[in-house]
Amino acid sequence: MITTAPSDFRTALPSGGRLLGLDVGTKTIGTALCDAGWSFASPALLVRRTKFSKDKAALATLIAEQQVKGLVIGLPLNLDGTDSPRTQSTRAFARNLEDMALPILLWDERWSTVAVERIMIEQDLSRAKRSERIDNMAAAHILQAGIDALVAA
Repeated sequence: MITTAPSDFRTALPSGGRLLGLDVGTKTIGTALCDAGWSFASPALLVRRTKFSKDKAALATLIAEQQVKGLVIGLPLNLDGTDSPRTQSTRAFARNLEDMALPILLWDERWSTVAVERIMIEQDLSRAKRSERIDNMAAAHILQAGIDALVAA
């Protein structure tokens, strides 16, 4: 099941459980995990993209190791809320993960990278450090926003 509605996603997870957040880029996939009670999200593993089958295998390993019950994937909409080529690519990525039998929530990520970069600049991180951490931090930002909406739903 793929949805953009937090209430539908929550219904698919009546017992809660750990969630995996994904920030799907062209070169990397930033990941983040939250606790089973949906309180907080933390950056996790950075997956360097190669072939989809290898990317999916890396995610499947993380899902199994962490006993993940659902996915929250950042959806890169245009600023006006319309789809872009990246949006379509992310939707296709999500469809290709459907056979993992986990519910998937597509979450609007329009401002996630900007918000995370501002935080890292305020923390006085160098460009190199920001570049190496931005995707996982963006995934954590996306996942935190998603779980906040789930708790409110």
